[in-house]
Amino acid sequence: MQNILVKMLMSEQIISLPQDTCIRSVLDQMTVKNYSCVIIVENQRPVGIITERDIVRMLQSSEDPANLYQLSVARVMSSPITSLNQNQSLFDALVISRANNIRHFPVVDDTDKLVGLVTTSDLANAHFHVIEKQSEIIQQSVALKTKELAKANEELLALSLMDHLTGIGNRRAMEVDLRHTHAAAQRYRQIYSVILMDLDYFKLFNDHYGHGAGDEALQAVANHIKVSIRKSDRLYRYGGEEILLLLPSTDVSQANILAEKLVKGLENESIYHYQSPFKRLTLSAGVACVSNNGVIYQHWEETVEQADQALYLAKTNGRNQTAIAPVEKYSLSANKLQGAPQ
Repeated sequence: MQNILVKMLMSEQIISLPQDTCIRSVLDQMTVKNYSCVIIVENQRPVGIITERDIVRMLQSSEDPANLYQLSVARVMSSPITSLNQNQSLFDALVISRANNIRHFPVVDDTDKLVGLVTTSDLANAHFHVIEKQSEIIQQSVALKTKELAKANEELLALSLMDHLTGIGNRRAMEVDLRHTHAAAQRYRQIYSVILMDLDYFKLFNDHYGHGAGDEALQAVANHIKVSIRKSDRLYRYGGEEILLLLPSTDVSQANILAEKLVKGLENESIYHYQSPFKRLTLSAGVACVSNNGVIYQHWEETVEQADQALYLAKTNGRNQTAIAPVEKYSLSANKLQGAPQ
């Protein structure tokens, strides 16, 4: 799937119009060419999009549709826009599509100039054909050596966006989503926050109740978080018992309010944990925003590292609580000499 690039899937048959175009002109061109959307450009770079659904919603909500037709498209377009680079892989595109829950993606070149359009249907069809082909390879491999069969199985697993145990996004998908979200933050000054969560005393839980019970506990925690977050928020298994929550357009104080809600909510679930001093399964959480005093971090890894340091502080301060980044180094130095808490 890494060998399939967006430019292989995109359509070059697109309508692109400047921001001062009126809605009437947009409708006329969409009708004549039977296109489902129009890309709004400035200096050949996409700055917005308007779709059939947008038009219908505007007409339904407007008290004066005739006047609406005279408005410039800049007044009603969706902006800022989520675009794909023509050299991104199908896997990257699937992650971004799933994370943003939108149907049309302008495709740009390395200078951010518009070169095409790809839809979620295009991506889904390509993904289906890749999996279908990989399944054929696996079937053919049955008669071959075990090593070749194992390799084919590994390649099929690599196509997945989900963690098989918890049903949330996997680490590979998380990195793609964070990379894309961070690029948007740098380009459009759109903030985001992350919450990095870790189950308290989880090794003791596994040792006492067994790994089967541990798996069930992880599933319960993932479900607890999923029902407590917005549709636009994205949840990933960071590794082991650690879970990362990506919160678009959210500052650190808003993120911390949610983190406290999640921590308190899990405690109230009362999943019994005999080996914990709390006698129930609990979470610790570290919260960080991509913007620190108005300065956007250069790399998404820095945002996650800040959340990780805050998580460490939450655990050293007693667990079952949240902490906010940035964390002063002297707050951690004494505890780090004793080793990281579990």
